[in-house]
Amino acid sequence: MNKRIDINCDIGEGVANDEALMPWVSSCNIACGGHAGDEASIRKTLRLAKKYNLKIGAHPGYPDKENFGRKVLDISKEDLKESLQHQLAAFAAIVKEEQGYWHHIKPHGALYNAIAKDERLALEFLEAIAPYLSDCFLYAPFQSRIAEIAIHSGFKIKYEAFADRNYNSDLSLVSRLQHNALITLPEEVLHHLLTMVLEERVKTISDQVIPIKAGTFCIHGDTPSALKILMYLHQELPKFNIQL
Repeated sequence: MNKRIDINCDIGEGVANDEALMPWVSSCNIACGGHAGDEASIRKTLRLAKKYNLKIGAHPGYPDKENFGRKVLDISKEDLKESLQHQLAAFAAIVKEEQGYWHHIKPHGALYNAIAKDERLALEFLEAIAPYLSDCFLYAPFQSRIAEIAIHSGFKIKYEAFADRNYNSDLSLVSRLQHNALITLPEEVLHHLLTMVLEERVKTISDQVIPIKAGTFCIHGDTPSALKILMYLHQELPKFNIQL
């Protein structure tokens, strides 16, 4: 019996490989002006996502294009809320104009990692995006504070795991400052993904094997070997009765 999974990819980030990646994924997270992107890129990327029949998501993050949203900002609750709501309002308007279907929200980068652990920040994030969660999912890590609070608040979530990133024993992602943060060889990504999909476990960098659950799996669009990885997964996953 075939098992179906969702593979998502962060796009609209100015990497110029969006359309090449789209045939090989099933959902996408479109940068909406915080860490990358603007109204023109949102519109262009959304149209491409519709062309390839992808599940469409917003990818808001810290307002920090200088660091690509990968640095925790010392920002007030009010400023963060204003930025997130500005990003999502722009995204919502374009989705409506282009007659798209908004499927999910996935926070980006340092903000994603921070709200996984920081309860106060998770609450602030959910307060900011709550008006947009009535009809769509929140992508969030398994056993994270943001997921627990979102579920308790009645929001729909999908647990997310990362096929191209290594994990620490607390299920946090290995810092990109470390040499072993990324998994770039397609064969290693496949093995990492299969363990999570078929066994609901993940091997950490300390060689522990711990439980994990996910309904969607990310391949980063700015990983240099992203296209090679995705094409290889598309070729190999059916051998294990796994379909997108």
